[in-house]
Amino acid sequence: MAATTVCGIVLSSRGHQQVCRSLTVASTSLRKSSCSSLTSSCSPSPSAYNQQCRSKSTASLFNDDDDPNSYNHNNNHQNNNNNNNKSNQSRPIYVAATKQHVGKTTTCLALMSGLKKRFPNSIGYLKPVGQQHVPVYSDTLGKEIRVDKDVTLIREHFKLSHCDYKDMSPVLIPSGYTKDYIDGKISYYEQLESIKSAVSNVYSRNEVVLCEGTGHCAVGSIVGASNAKVASMIGGSMVLIANGGLGSCFDELELNRVLCENHNVDVAGVIINKVLPEKYEQTKDYMSRALEQHWGVPLLGCIPDKPYLGCPALADLERLFKTKMISGEGKRFQHYTVTDINLVTTSLTRFLSNMREKPSRTLFICHVTRDDIILGFLGEYQRRKKNNLPFEAALVICGRSEKYNLAKELRDMIDFQDDDVPILLSPHTTHHTMEMIHSYTPKLNIYDMGRVDAAVHHYEKYIDYDMLLSQTGNALCSQRAASSS
Repeated sequence: MAATTVCGIVLSSRGHQQVCRSLTVASTSLRKSSCSSLTSSCSPSPSAYNQQCRSKSTASLFNDDDDPNSYNHNNNHQNNNNNNNKSNQSRPIYVAATKQHVGKTTTCLALMSGLKKRFPNSIGYLKPVGQQHVPVYSDTLGKEIRVDKDVTLIREHFKLSHCDYKDMSPVLIPSGYTKDYIDGKISYYEQLESIKSAVSNVYSRNEVVLCEGTGHCAVGSIVGASNAKVASMIGGSMVLIANGGLGSCFDELELNRVLCENHNVDVAGVIINKVLPEKYEQTKDYMSRALEQHWGVPLLGCIPDKPYLGCPALADLERLFKTKMISGEGKRFQHYTVTDINLVTTSLTRFLSNMREKPSRTLFICHVTRDDIILGFLGEYQRRKKNNLPFEAALVICGRSEKYNLAKELRDMIDFQDDDVPILLSPHTTHHTMEMIHSYTPKLNIYDMGRVDAAVHHYEKYIDYDMLLSQTGNALCSQRAASSS
């Protein structure tokens, strides 16, 4: 039998194998022990981590969050000096969602409404990175510029004339922007400097600043300007918005929290939207406890669903179909639920019967070749008008524009009516039109003030503003108002 010498001791082959096994076990045990010790000392819980982030964020308005190229923001100290040391007292409130269509802009409207009551003349708003944009006039620049569409809604609705448009939408990402960025045509540094300068300008005039993100926390990563990255750079505290639920809702929140942690961003709290009314108390109770147990943060709001807010108006359908109403311009902001939509495939007699049996506010859809249905719709309008009966129905006439057109005689008859009969053309098949409407999520806009006011009124009463301000290091009410009283 072959022998092996280990540390001066002659061992048989079997003895050598036993020693090797013992050394392996000891080494593995030591390695696990070391890793466990390191993990417990170097990986704080989400709750402890948030407290660390708050301490760092309170120290300065802008954090030096390193980018992939180790970009140093050399102007931070200069920017901070212009803010009257407010950075030691408060942090920007940064709002991001877990995904698209969860009601982030609606939540921001409610947040602005509640905060403006506490800070009447010193609440600021901006959307650091935007996508869909509209033309506006900048007083500071003295010319027309383009800004994110949500910026116009917030500024005009809350009359934030003390905030200039140029600071409220510093970076826009239109079509083709990403390719230009990757091709080196757009400067990473200039992007971030534009955002920093805008936040500094808005912050210098206000006690509290609300920043609305674009989508979830990772949106904008490809151009180095994700919500998490921007929030970190400006020293903001994140408020995450998610749709109602428990397990799946928390999972989506966790994905975004981890990204915030990666960028040293404090999560101030969570707002849950569109909660089924029958599950409201259950959701509020369990989510509050889950967030406190796992993250150590509060549930700042739990909003029961209000279906009306997601109902498209005829003006929304104009944008959806990229067309204009051919009649009934004054009814553009009538809203219709999905259950109010009725595809007409029956005879004229049955259609007229349905019009009188169904709710007055019904959206009828027919093909452009159904002359009888179009004439019947016009006739029913005249009947109700003569008898002083309400008429809230609308008609969408469908047909591929390259194949079908509305007959000239019918168009003349429609034009002859009072401009009070809501009729809209869709350049698609009836099937495609129905699909588009059912899958469409209408967005709040500056023209539909009825829905905007309804959204604010519904959301505002379910949000804990005192907790929000406390979590973000802000005063509970305007100090300017207190000093002037």
